[in-house]
Amino acid sequence: MLLKPLRMAAQAFALKMSPRRMAAGLALGTAVGMVPKGNLTSVVLMTLLCALRINLAAGLFAVFVVSIIASFADPLFHEIGHALLTAESFQETWTWFFNRPLAAWTDLNNTVVMGSLIVGLASIYPVYRGCRPICERYVPVISEKVRKWKIVMWLAGASVTDRMSAASE
Repeated sequence: MLLKPLRMAAQAFALKMSPRRMAAGLALGTAVGMVPKGNLTSVVLMTLLCALRINLAAGLFAVFVVSIIASFADPLFHEIGHALLTAESFQETWTWFFNRPLAAWTDLNNTVVMGSLIVGLASIYPVYRGCRPICERYVPVISEKVRKWKIVMWLAGASVTDRMSAASE
């Protein structure tokens, strides 16, 4: 149970993971990391991160790192969210949306949540395009080196052993 995150990280580099999937995981993880947690918006984004065929370890790494950094950008997110929520042209849309049953759980009436969601969604494509060449260049090199580490072999083997023991029960 405690080794699962370490196994995921080891498998991300030990297996020949697609650089496109790793870049996609980093991009979506960046968007998820920007949104404050504890609301339906972050749950939906996290579910999307887990459901898509992208590198989950890279995505979770990005969520962790960006969550720490994004708190410093809250004033910027507040300004963007405030501008969107108070824009005269969107008032009918917001009224319609916030009268829906699940809308209260999204916390999109919070300026920081709205602003961070917009910035996060807008950052997905640029982060993907920026990370993809880096992943294509360095992931195979790192993967070859990491695959030789004994701890990685043990963690990858532990995953296989867990599956075999669960199947025999």
